[in-house]
Amino acid sequence: MKSFDVPIIYRSPLISAIKKKRKEQDKMKKDFTPTLLDFGPLQIYLARHFGFCYGVENAIEIAFRTVEENSGKRIFLLSEMIHNPQVNADLQAHGIQFLQDTNGKQIIPFEEITSNDIVLIPAFGTTLEIEDKLKRIGIQTEKYNTTCPFVEKVWNRSEAIAQKNYTIIIHGKPMHEETRATFSHTSSTAPSVIVKDMTEAIELSKYISGDKPAENFYTEFKGQYSADFDVITDLQRIGVVNQTTMLASDTQAIADFLKGVITKTFQPHQVEERFADTKDTLCYATHDNQTAVTGLLKIEADFAIVVGGYNSSNTSHLVELCEEKLPTYFINSAEKILSDKEILHHNFHTKEEVLTVNYLPAKEPLRILITSGASCPDALVEGVINQLAGFFTATISTEQLTAQFQ
Repeated sequence: MKSFDVPIIYRSPLISAIKKKRKEQDKMKKDFTPTLLDFGPLQIYLARHFGFCYGVENAIEIAFRTVEENSGKRIFLLSEMIHNPQVNADLQAHGIQFLQDTNGKQIIPFEEITSNDIVLIPAFGTTLEIEDKLKRIGIQTEKYNTTCPFVEKVWNRSEAIAQKNYTIIIHGKPMHEETRATFSHTSSTAPSVIVKDMTEAIELSKYISGDKPAENFYTEFKGQYSADFDVITDLQRIGVVNQTTMLASDTQAIADFLKGVITKTFQPHQVEERFADTKDTLCYATHDNQTAVTGLLKIEADFAIVVGGYNSSNTSHLVELCEEKLPTYFINSAEKILSDKEILHHNFHTKEEVLTVNYLPAKEPLRILITSGASCPDALVEGVINQLAGFFTATISTEQLTAQFQ
């Protein structure tokens, strides 16, 4: 796989050595057991896969190269490049200005943009409407489009099944940038509807089976269906795609459930023509990181730490997986570990930070599980490791551990 020129400040000597070693030992990526960092009284288990994915590294490389090659030009980002506060702050420090916030609210009016400016499209992609608006201004977006290839794969697969007259069901968060972009692309070629979870999928299924009055659909799914959507005819042939950062297992469960409803509602022999196979749209990085957490959770540990941006969808799903098994602290940097007594962490359910006291159990060895989201620099994870190790009389340093993996 291609390697990218990502700023050194995002790299970690320790984690780079670990990832390189694990890759050499497991070229086919079949071993999802975690990596043990044994500090003696503290044992840290790192997930097999975590951190920057292909799409994120590609976006970061393009963004910093654009700054380097266009001195003196105004450079804008449609919204956050990725959902990581440190990376976005670095981009702003290099002079890049954001046009919108993550919800699509305008910060700088498009009317202030000229054809001499540069506008970067973030890794999530953007809507066809915004692309057209930029083109009318005279902005050439192709060179500065950092849309993740795996997001584009979803769009291409959706277009392919749309040509066969399937309606597109998108599993995603309606207000997420990627889902808004995917909905824009799919609804330009086919009837489309967004479901955010299995609960909504179950309610949607009642319109397929006819168990709910058709007219109720337009109220229940307001803002989540395409123009001129006909609930009577448009749910007879469907295919399920996803926001790439959702839980892959949830998307598959929704697809399997809706396929079962189609089978019950219509003749079994019609299933193949009424339900499109879209398994190939699941993002490899999302799948690997989530599977790695499953492997990580097989270790008996005292608690887990997940590092990443608080508005990162893929990171919040890793937290969700960990929370099912043990106490989990969602932090965006080592600075949130205030001391060996206090940790300030994010509750993604309530969207607020919580202070927990006496989070470190008084025992040795203490076992902690650590992973991070696809938009989290490895340097932040090493910072968390060093912060935790500093609370103990470690029998080995991170430098010595790095040497062991080289």
